[in-house]
Amino acid sequence: MHQAPLPLLTDIGLGIIFAAAAGNLLRLLGQPLILGYVLGGILLGPQLGLGLVNDPASIELISEIGLILLLFIIGLEINLRELSSMGRAVFFLGTIQFLSCLALGLGYFSSLGSWMAPCLYDRLYLALALALSSTLIVVKLLHDKFEVATTPGRLTIGVLVLQDLWAILFMAFQPNLLHPELASVLKSLGQGAVLVALAFGASRHLLGRILHAAGKAPELVLLTSLAWCFSLCGLAQSAGLSKEMGALIAGMSIAAFPYGADVAAKLSGVRDFFVTLFFVSLGLKFPNPTGETLAAAGVAVGVVLATRLLTVAPAARLLGLGLRTGLVAALNLAQISEFSLVILALGAGYGHVSSGLPSLLLMAMLSASVLSTYIIMFNDPLARGIMALLGRFGIAEKTGPGSRPEEVKARDIVLLGCYREGEAFLRVVESDWPEAKERILVVDYNPALRSRLEKRGFLWVYGDLAHPETLEHLKIEQARLVICSLSDTFLKGTSNRRLLGHLKRLAPEARLILTAEETAEAEHLLAAGAQEVILPNKLAGGRLFELMRRSLAG
Repeated sequence: MHQAPLPLLTDIGLGIIFAAAAGNLLRLLGQPLILGYVLGGILLGPQLGLGLVNDPASIELISEIGLILLLFIIGLEINLRELSSMGRAVFFLGTIQFLSCLALGLGYFSSLGSWMAPCLYDRLYLALALALSSTLIVVKLLHDKFEVATTPGRLTIGVLVLQDLWAILFMAFQPNLLHPELASVLKSLGQGAVLVALAFGASRHLLGRILHAAGKAPELVLLTSLAWCFSLCGLAQSAGLSKEMGALIAGMSIAAFPYGADVAAKLSGVRDFFVTLFFVSLGLKFPNPTGETLAAAGVAVGVVLATRLLTVAPAARLLGLGLRTGLVAALNLAQISEFSLVILALGAGYGHVSSGLPSLLLMAMLSASVLSTYIIMFNDPLARGIMALLGRFGIAEKTGPGSRPEEVKARDIVLLGCYREGEAFLRVVESDWPEAKERILVVDYNPALRSRLEKRGFLWVYGDLAHPETLEHLKIEQARLVICSLSDTFLKGTSNRRLLGHLKRLAPEARLILTAEETAEAEHLLAAGAQEVILPNKLAGGRLFELMRRSLAG
């Protein structure tokens, strides 16, 4: 009588062991760890694997637990305050991207007839699923490339957050999708609104105090947070909504308040455990692939990439964010979200979609994730290649009205690249030597900087440092000082060494200041003719030492 739970515990244990082994293998191959977890499930499952886990009840229970905790964790990462501060441009871009991708996908799958999606609901779910991108994969890869804080990186993450909100809105009335009368839809939205209001009110006035009191015992914070999650799951189910919707609201209600970051940090270990379980359960359900399924998955991946390029890049250009920025963001978003799998799993449970559609989407997600790893790795050269192709048809970077040549020529201090160190330099100029603003020319390829810098009194011109002809057209031969504030990590398509060669030819009388990350590279640049080389880590270390000595002396 007491032996019933043991098979489930064995299945979970096997899932963790196989996920760890497959995850380590794919890490060595440079692939996303999520694919390793799915591969672990495939190896365990009854279809393509060893058949070590073949009890449908165990598979469903593992999937249900993992799904609820995954949505709770996704909710913890949706910060509504941060979303509201992203600006109208990101909001419009995220809205245009989602609705346009949904419309394009629905139209395309309708044109295919019954091959991929036999009925209207299949087409709707498939188009919706392909309109969402993977937050887990994108953030991880951008973090590894140090591109989270760049303009395309911030734009990408803003669109991802808005996609999550669109998915939440769909989930609110998903249970009534088969009978979409206005009254039932309004009832679902009303119940969802009441649950959100109740959750946020209780989180602010009650849960915050409980978590603050339990702060010295991390395990109690963890236990209280999970209790809150499952309490809202029960309330959501009682109100006619899904348990998963309750888990999502529970996470969002914690993330909205100052203690949300602390709770998210303490849940990181549990998060990884249940994320692993969820993706292992997907692998356990993986079907035997057929030629038709593989072809359909390939079409789905093609639709994802095409719709991102057709919606994000033009919208970013029209909003003044830049064509290159839009292309890089579009390439960053070219995969399928884990949220899509959640929505299709719920749709299958409600009887909305055909039985084979979740399997097709899972295969497409795995394919897109592998492809996306390389797309994000080479997003800049791919974007430049697409820009070169578009240039043949007269579509180029929209940089706004150009500056007068005499106005550019009058500037004898040239700043190449306006990112972290460049922004810090301009702020110091504003505070310590404001009259020098009329002497500074800022060269950068991000058109979104133009209005912001020119309001502050600086002259901005468009320039792609990877192309020497950009600098030749700027007529900087009379410059007295040329500063490149970007290290090679952030210089796209070129390097400080190559840039130095061009600058020595174009501005032979100027003092050249470049940026390096390592002392050896700095020495090479000095030997090649640079007058000064900035080492940001050395500057930071020197400043910290100065502060330490001053504090100890005080």
